[in-house]
Amino acid sequence: METGGFPTLSNKSIFGKSVFGVLSIAAVAVGLAACSSSPKRASAKDRKAAPDFALKDATGATVKLSNLKGKVVLLNFWATWCGPCKVEIPWFIEFQQTYKDRNFTVVGVSMDDDGWASVKPYVTEKKINYRIVIGDDMLAKVYGGVESLPTTFVIDRFGRIASSHVGLISKKQYENEIQRLLEVTADDSNRSVGLFAPGGLLAFVRAPFARAN
Repeated sequence: METGGFPTLSNKSIFGKSVFGVLSIAAVAVGLAACSSSPKRASAKDRKAAPDFALKDATGATVKLSNLKGKVVLLNFWATWCGPCKVEIPWFIEFQQTYKDRNFTVVGVSMDDDGWASVKPYVTEKKINYRIVIGDDMLAKVYGGVESLPTTFVIDRFGRIASSHVGLISKKQYENEIQRLLEVTADDSNRSVGLFAPGGLLAFVRAPFARAN
């Protein structure tokens, strides 16, 4: 299996987590611009509803996806040990700060096996300003079987999946998608808009989410 021209990592347990981070960031430096996914056009009325969920965030408050209708949502499946995820998290922090007053939000779904034990310190260290929940195999399944990290869904104001990306894509591509969806109102929600095919630069394959110690 390949993602964006790079082989995915079918058995990440044979390498150390720190090696993954170094290799991932190095690859980003040399290849990101050339490996973003190609745009496709589709009718907005053909978009599928994003599966709903209700999960607790780090404060114990419930994050229910359907309650976010009216906002553009960037839903990101990630993990603290995922090198490509570490590249894009600063982008998502910036997006949250820049667009939060325009009915936009980021929701991160951590797939760390030990849950909050790893995630809470990481959120504090990185000063993540958007809500994080802990996912599981059931949630991954309803989103089409999330097998690689990062996997990201961009959801329109009406709770429908406008685009999805497996692996790391460019910051600019995310910005373009977010800005396009923020411009869409209820009156023109059914007009034809640009969608992007799944794809990206780097991803970790979940097999399942076993990691090297």
